[in-house]
Amino acid sequence: QVQLVESGGGLVQAGGSLRLSCAASGRTFSSYAMGWFRQDSGKEREFVASISRGGGVTYYADSVKGRFTISRDNAKNTVYLQMNSLKPEDTAVYYCAASGVTSRPADFSSWGQGTQVTVSS
Repeated sequence: QVQLVESGGGLVQAGGSLRLSCAASGRTFSSYAMGWFRQDSGKEREFVASISRGGGVTYYADSVKGRFTISRDNAKNTVYLQMNSLKPEDTAVYYCAASGVTSRPADFSSWGQGTQVTVSS
């Protein structure tokens, strides 16, 4: 099973940017679709973005489309989430996830520990 470690979270003002990184262990990173999810306190975890094994296909939640970009570097076993034009409602713990099946949100089964993103108004 792949191990995932997120980094890059922090406190940023509204309108600012952050880039999250997720480093994966193992030599089969390229066999996993990767995704980002987030969960704010008292709310259910929600899908943010996903990327296919080769990086050619991406999906985004409507709430982040046009502001966030997911990418991956299979040589570095790392997936990224570039977040621009951040809003206070983007505040949440962001989780990296891996899927050995498809990039549909329901297929993600391996999770990182999460990184906190806080956007101040």
